[in-house]
Amino acid sequence: MPLTQEQKKQFKSIGHHLKPVLIVADNGLTEGVLAELERALSDHELIKVQLRIVEREGRIATIEALCKAGHAEVVQIIGKMALIYRKNPKVNKNLSNVHRHQG
Repeated sequence: MPLTQEQKKQFKSIGHHLKPVLIVADNGLTEGVLAELERALSDHELIKVQLRIVEREGRIATIEALCKAGHAEVVQIIGKMALIYRKNPKVNKNLSNVHRHQG
């Protein structure tokens, strides 16, 4: 289910203060990157990804591939940073960036 504009606004506000937990370089989506993506999304739900890829089209393609592999949605892309989200039904409220910043 796609994110609503209100959800995106809330997630952007939370994401502004996050540090990147995943860095993708020219090697692309290696097994290690995909394993870390899965772990980060499971733990935090909302993560910031830094892309060290020069070409803009390459960055966008990589973000799309990341989201497809992680069953996640793009919240925002600014330059070489992307904010992505995947809901975890068995969330750990102490680790989830979304739950820690609510209320």
